Amino acid sequence: MCKPVVEKMSHDWGYTTENGPQKWHEKFPLAGGNRQSPVNIATTSCQQSANLQKNPLRWKYIPENVKCLVNPGYCWRVDVNGKGSELTGGPLNNDIYLVEQFHCHWGCSNGRGSEHTVDGLSYSGELHIVHWNSSKYNSFAEAAGHPDGLAVLGVFLKVGAAHEELDKVAKLMPFIQHKGDRVTLSSCDPTAFLPRNQPYWTYEGSLTTPPFNESVTWILFKEPVEVSEEQLQAFRDLRRYDINEECPLEEQNWLVYDAVEEKPGQIVNNFRPPLPLGNRELREVGLGGH
Repeated sequence: MCKPVVEKMSHDWGYTTENGPQKWHEKFPLAGGNRQSPVNIATTSCQQSANLQKNPLRWKYIPENVKCLVNPGYCWRVDVNGKGSELTGGPLNNDIYLVEQFHCHWGCSNGRGSEHTVDGLSYSGELHIVHWNSSKYNSFAEAAGHPDGLAVLGVFLKVGAAHEELDKVAKLMPFIQHKGDRVTLSSCDPTAFLPRNQPYWTYEGSLTTPPFNESVTWILFKEPVEVSEEQLQAFRDLRRYDINEECPLEEQNWLVYDAVEEKPGQIVNNFRPPLPLGNRELREVGLGGH
């Protein structure tokens, strides 16, 4: 069983007007770097990569190796025992990356919520499967400090039919309503979150939350997967404060964040807006295997 240990999430950052992305650079200098994420995927600027085509992206996961579903105060997150997992190929060359966790970003309404955008358009959510380079480093923490240390698979979410595997997570939302809540998750297969078609975009970027380490190889699948309105609403009902705390906003008036209304205390609009790609190369890959 997972112990109900409160996450040490600082109130110094979040997604409100007081502590949101527009303020992050004040407390986290890396947020102002030149290799920051997310970015807008301008499809006309993508470079075809024959080298990546020759070395297809490959992955395997062990569904029973998931551990806990956690509310860290800004999303939901599933922690994973990465033993036996593997992500390799493509932009990762032959290094083997182990899965560390997966989590999600979403908006307060449909059609917004993804961190990356495609030709300026947003999706209703974005799922991130986070890995670390076990071929070169001894731990996630060590890998996060190196340019080739981390790899994140990004999957766009659009509203449609309920996602069967994601429902294993969505049904447990009532048990992690407040920051620091956690519950055991017996089985969940990240492979089921990946789209049937595997064309993807890739570029060198960063973590999208503090401390914004510029150590991530991003792999973003072009094809979104469907989730239901009910599943997204379960995510939106999560709270960003501890059960022993008062709701961060005492008044019941809704505040305006990024020109969209947000209910006090709820985890919504937990996405970082796109940042300049700069002189980084954005590559795209056609059909690949696993």
